[in-house]
Amino acid sequence: MTQETGTSFPFLKARHDAVELLVYAAPRGSRSKVVGEHNGRLKLALAAPPVDGKANQELERFLAETFSLSKSRVSLVSGQSSKQKLVLLSGITLQSATDLVRKLLQKS
Repeated sequence: MTQETGTSFPFLKARHDAVELLVYAAPRGSRSKVVGEHNGRLKLALAAPPVDGKANQELERFLAETFSLSKSRVSLVSGQSSKQKLVLLSGITLQSATDLVRKLLQKS
């Protein structure tokens, strides 16, 4: 795993031609949105229940939309049955992801 520094967010790391994103997922939100930071992770509210993988599907959909990626470029690597998840975003640079997250956190 190649790690690149230069981001002020501990939940974003460069990995080859992708970005690792550490997420804290809060299912059953009124809508899917970025909430803030939580224990070194990006906290997301998800508008889906944690039943039959629905929250994980919503997580992938929401991140694809948020980062302007196709769903096939968003992969849940670990944490399928946990609130703490590791997501791989392919086709985006660490700098682009950092800039976007900074804007999202300013809005939250």
